[in-house]
Amino acid sequence: MPGVLEGLAELVNADADLVRRGRFLTTTFLVEVGATAYLVRVLEGRVARVERGPFLMREWSFAVRASEAAWRRFWEPLPAPGYHDVFAMSKNGHARVEGDLVTLMANLRYMNDVLTKPRPTEPRPISASPPTTVPEHNVLATTEPIVGRYLRLALEGRTHRLYFEEAGQGIPLVCLHTAGADGRQFRHLMNDEEVTRFYRVIAFDMPRHGKSLPPVGWQNEEYRLSTRTYAELITTFCRALGLDRPVVLGCSIGGKIVLQLALEHARQFRALIGLESADYQAPWYDDTSWLHRPDVHGEVCGALMSGLVAPHSPSETRWDTLWMYMQGGPGVFRGDLHFYRADGDFRDRVARIDTRECPLYLLTGEYDFSCTPEDTRRTAEKIPGARVTIMKEIGHFPMSEHPARFREYILPVLDEIRTKHGA
Repeated sequence: MPGVLEGLAELVNADADLVRRGRFLTTTFLVEVGATAYLVRVLEGRVARVERGPFLMREWSFAVRASEAAWRRFWEPLPAPGYHDVFAMSKNGHARVEGDLVTLMANLRYMNDVLTKPRPTEPRPISASPPTTVPEHNVLATTEPIVGRYLRLALEGRTHRLYFEEAGQGIPLVCLHTAGADGRQFRHLMNDEEVTRFYRVIAFDMPRHGKSLPPVGWQNEEYRLSTRTYAELITTFCRALGLDRPVVLGCSIGGKIVLQLALEHARQFRALIGLESADYQAPWYDDTSWLHRPDVHGEVCGALMSGLVAPHSPSETRWDTLWMYMQGGPGVFRGDLHFYRADGDFRDRVARIDTRECPLYLLTGEYDFSCTPEDTRRTAEKIPGARVTIMKEIGHFPMSEHPARFREYILPVLDEIRTKHGA
């Protein structure tokens, strides 16, 4: 263990891309490995030195403290769930993060990569895409089957211009993206012919997300998503397109609202699928203002979410997923979390869900420490007939972070819905 951090400078400084990402950071931070403390001096993205303690009255900006056993598991090539990210370790009581958190959060993407740099590299797939139509060798381009359109909707007395994409034909499958992201998360599902041969896959960008603009007057208000508003958006969208008892598949906030749809609108749907879905989940960081403040770049949204992606997910689709989070409008991600953390506490009501009216499938990734497998199992225990699957080697964003692995779990669910509930 002592040699791990003492070799950090060589590992970081040899990575030109990592040094470039940290070029605006000059600081000293502390890493505590059991009883041994290390001071790491960063100078414009390069690790200038690593000093081993003990220290007397030395200055540092922030500290990450964990036991030697926890760090050993963190630095494994493919860490176990709960040890794959510093914030995952913090939520599970294996680590403490303290000090000047502004410095840490403003440079979180860089710091995540620095702390994981001692982790031995494990080969990942070059591409994570499921079988689909892609350009052949020497073919310059091909057209994907996805079509995008705009829909004008009246929601709560205000006009919205909503963007949506679709592909395929058959049973309508309405897909709900995660907080702070947009419908691009479902592009792999829309390009999968095994799905689109039986399903009309539709994904809309919520107002303020992706290509859907905010309503007029947005600049004079603070956005906070509520259960009532979210449910009305989904049911109004389905009615506007004339969808006949669609299947709804939602992830994260989309997975949570599925529970409300099952409770209040079950007869309108053929089946409901909740990804990373629970009636309540304990927060893993207290202050959501990190997502919207002038001294922390919006890139922090992607950096925070990076730990929710399983270490098995290919680099290509990991960064695709994080890119969407880095593009969000100011305050949008934080406003979505009002529903996810506060207004969407359904612990007192999910027991009233009747799966005989509408089948309910709950699928959660084993590496998700926001909505944990335990959260989903606890929720399902209150709902007779709810079907639970824990997805191996997947985190919080199954459809976008590792679509090839996700299809192994979602195709059997869609086949069952089609054969048992397709009429």
